[in-house]
Amino acid sequence: MRSFAYVVPDSVAGAVDALAAAEPGTKVLAGGTTLYDLMKLGIEAPPAVIDIHRLAELTEISTGEDELSFGAGAKMAEVADHPVVRDYPALSESLWRAASQQLRNMATVGGNLLQRTRCGYFRGGAEFPCNKRNPGSGCAALEGLDRTHALLGTRDTCIATYPGDWAVALIAFDAELDVVGPQGERTLPLGELHVEPGDNPLLEHTLAADELILRIRVPATLAGRGSTYHKIRDRESYAFALASAATAVTLDAQGTVTDCRIGLGGVATRPWRATEAERSLIGEQLTMETARHAGEVAFADARPPRTGAFRVELGIRTVTDALLTAGKRAAR
Repeated sequence: MRSFAYVVPDSVAGAVDALAAAEPGTKVLAGGTTLYDLMKLGIEAPPAVIDIHRLAELTEISTGEDELSFGAGAKMAEVADHPVVRDYPALSESLWRAASQQLRNMATVGGNLLQRTRCGYFRGGAEFPCNKRNPGSGCAALEGLDRTHALLGTRDTCIATYPGDWAVALIAFDAELDVVGPQGERTLPLGELHVEPGDNPLLEHTLAADELILRIRVPATLAGRGSTYHKIRDRESYAFALASAATAVTLDAQGTVTDCRIGLGGVATRPWRATEAERSLIGEQLTMETARHAGEVAFADARPPRTGAFRVELGIRTVTDALLTAGKRAAR
């Protein structure tokens, strides 16, 4: 175990000041359910850890008529079980189907957005080349065990899958983040938080090193009530998605789709919004055939790994089933 400084600010302003003065590589501790693991594996070796999990400023949940707002420090279990959030099934289900109850009681909704990939080569140690851990060393997954790696948003430098569920539901509903740093607050669309791997896959998001997520804001929409989060995995619990879909639809009196949202998880290098697939359903009746077509559009650009080609069809079926479930809820 490497020694590190431990800082406990008593306010968000104090946390920002601590980050601004910190050595490079300093990390923020919220729930700790990811950071501790990475430190044990030697992937993260921060010179200092800034503990923000006691800051009440970051735990507020607000559910107004126009917007749902979640403090970045709110616990996943608390948000998932909020009575208003349960009326937006895709949001609630994406949290309930993530990790175990013990982890959901500890993990925060802000920290969850920044969790790192579960690629075995990234986590497996220095004996494996990994551009995400050691830029320029190569990507062992390209010729290795790639069954669960990404189908969308890949590069020759990295095919690691973004592992989260919550961000997939949020991206489908145009969520925004309020973040704060030494220069003040700014608002960032969730769709602009994560980045696909480039020449340096170590860069995974657009937050500055001295910025904190304050809150997550989700527009309150009718589509949210006719929604679902459908997650397919090797086992029913404690497993990451082979394919998942956050879907929502709004139907008019004749059953025609007037609004459609599709987020994909478990299949891309970042949370993935399937906008072309959404457009393919607008103005159509929601049937098995139109839902299946939307799934095919969503995966039209897939580049499956060598042993993961089955997940293209799995992804199409996941989207199909999720849309039909959302449609039934929207028609109630």
